[in-house]
Amino acid sequence: MMKRVYLDYAATTPTDPEVIKAMQPYFFDKFGNPSSIHAFGQEAKKAIEDSREKVASFLGAKPEEIIFTSGGTESNNSAVEGVAYALEGRGNHIITTVIEHHAITEPCKFLEKKGFKVTYVGVDKNGLVSPEDVKKAITAKTVLISVMHANNEIGTIEPVGEIGKIAKEKGIYFHTDAVQTTGHISVNVDELNVNLLSLSAHKFYGPKGVGVLYIRKGTRVERFLHGGDQEKGRRASTHNTPAIVGLGKAIELCQNKMEAEAKFQIYLRDKIIKQITDKIPEVYLNGHPNLRLPNNVNISIKYIEGESIILNLDMLGIAVSTGSACTSTSLEPSHVLLAIGLSHEIAHGSLRVTLGRWTKEEEIDYLLEHLPNIVEKLRAMSPLYEKKNGK
Repeated sequence: MMKRVYLDYAATTPTDPEVIKAMQPYFFDKFGNPSSIHAFGQEAKKAIEDSREKVASFLGAKPEEIIFTSGGTESNNSAVEGVAYALEGRGNHIITTVIEHHAITEPCKFLEKKGFKVTYVGVDKNGLVSPEDVKKAITAKTVLISVMHANNEIGTIEPVGEIGKIAKEKGIYFHTDAVQTTGHISVNVDELNVNLLSLSAHKFYGPKGVGVLYIRKGTRVERFLHGGDQEKGRRASTHNTPAIVGLGKAIELCQNKMEAEAKFQIYLRDKIIKQITDKIPEVYLNGHPNLRLPNNVNISIKYIEGESIILNLDMLGIAVSTGSACTSTSLEPSHVLLAIGLSHEIAHGSLRVTLGRWTKEEEIDYLLEHLPNIVEKLRAMSPLYEKKNGK
C-alpha cells in the first residue's frame, strides 16, 4: 500500500476525533432548534453558548462579541461590507493590503463598483506590511482598515498590533483575518487592537462550514443576513449546532495543545528549510525568515513549475500545494508571490508545505528523501534549465 503523507494543513485540517465525538450527540439525540423554548431547543442553545464562551476565552473577548458564521469567507465579507455600509454616511475609504486572501480583496473590489475607494498597501520582499505605510494611506474618509494576521501562502506574521494601535488613535475600525493563525499562535483581540476578527474552524481541526466573526462591543456593522433574530440580530439563520459545538471543542483543544505543537512544528519547519536549501541549488525561501507561522514553509525552485512537483509528489502519496487552496485551479501565479517581487517564472515554481497536529518527523524525512530527485528529474526536462547551463 502506498504511503500517504498530508503536508497541506494550511488548506484544511483533519477534524480531531475528540471534536467528532463532541459533535455526534447534536445530530440525533440533542437535535433541537436552539430558538425553540422547549427542553430540546434549550439543550441545543446551552451547547451553543458553551462554545461561544470557549471562543471568547481563547480570544480574550466577551461571549456577546462572538458571532457564529459559515466560515472565514462569510466572516471576512461581513466585516468589510458590514462596516462599509454601516459607516457610509461618514466616509467611503477602506485600506487593505496587496497580499490579502480573496475573501477580503473580492468584497473590496465589489465595494469599489459601488463607489467606495480602496487603497491596497504594498509589502516588502518578506511580505511584511509597514505600519507607517498604512498610516500614510489614512484619509479623512477612511472607515475601515483590514490587515491579515498572517499570510496563508508565505506564512509571514504581520505587525497587526501596531497597525491596530494606529487605527485606534485615529478612531478607525480595524479588522484582521486570523483564519491562518487561530489555533496555531496566540490570538488576543486586545493585544491585536482589533474591532473585528475572522476565524474558521476547519483550519484548526474543527469541522468545515463554520466560523466566527468577533465584533467588539460598540462597533457598528450592518447585519449580514436578514430574517430571524439569531446571533443578536446580526446573522439570521438556524444555528448549525453540531458544527458550532465542534468549533468550540476544537478551539478548547488548541488552547491546551497549541504551545507544544508550535514548538515541534518549528523544529520540523526549520529542518525542511535547511535541508531543502542545502540539497537543492537555486531554491529560495518565501516569507519572513523569523516572523512566520510555526507550520509554514514556502519555497521557490527555479527552472520548474510548482504543479509538476506537486503531481510527482502526489504519485508518491505526498500532498503539498503551490499556495492558496482557493486559487489552485488558476493558471496565474500567486498574487502574493508577485507582490513580494518574484518574477512570473520564479513564482510559478513555488511550493507550500504546511504541517499540523499529526505530522511526524519520518514523514518529513520521506519528503526530503524524494524532493531532490524529483527536482533533478524535472530540471533535466526543463528548457529553462538547459538554457541556463548553456545546452
